[in-house]
Amino acid sequence: MIVEKNSSEIKRENGFIVFEGVNGCGKSTARKTAARLLAEMNISAVETFEPGSGTLGGILRPLILGEKAAWRSPIAELLLFGADRAGHVTEVIKPALEENHIVLCDRYYYSTVAFQGYGRGVDLSLIKTVNDSAVAGVVPDLVLLFDLDPLIGLKRTLRRAPSESGDDSFEKEDLAFHNRIRSGYLELARTALERFVIIDASRELQVVEDAVIKVLEHYLR
Repeated sequence: MIVEKNSSEIKRENGFIVFEGVNGCGKSTARKTAARLLAEMNISAVETFEPGSGTLGGILRPLILGEKAAWRSPIAELLLFGADRAGHVTEVIKPALEENHIVLCDRYYYSTVAFQGYGRGVDLSLIKTVNDSAVAGVVPDLVLLFDLDPLIGLKRTLRRAPSESGDDSFEKEDLAFHNRIRSGYLELARTALERFVIIDASRELQVVEDAVIKVLEHYLR
């Protein structure tokens, strides 16, 4: 079983927390839990997500997540995510951090490594170049990785109400694609310079929420 990792060593530095994982892992719910906890503590937070936040993101999200068109290629996909992220950092994340808000971000450049790198097979050095350019040095000091068997996650997405799910063509990829994504995330957690905490997302919602709260309480001390 995957359990919480290194939660006692977390230090708050720049106030930037990222939520990552396979589709259906519960990261968006966890982000809301985090926002609720911070509100109860009277700590100012900004919730955001990728792709689609900000002016440019609103334009790009339908292209990125919609049905794959004839022009779509792994490289085109990578560059669309890079453009979305560059606009997101410039318009939303960096200003919020400069104003001393905690930023709670649903997906960041780790998703591109996992989906386009491990999932699609795009060269990881190329992805690093695009990501480094897009984030311009704005990196989180805490990444919560919600680890889950992709088959369970995809079944969860099928149970969502239409108003909750939206369009996401990635959910229609085969199981092998999603298994590669999970492997990519676990490799990132093992090798990344940023602090990763792996949370077993296969458990009951309340148990996962309690784990998130425990990690955040360490972080906020």
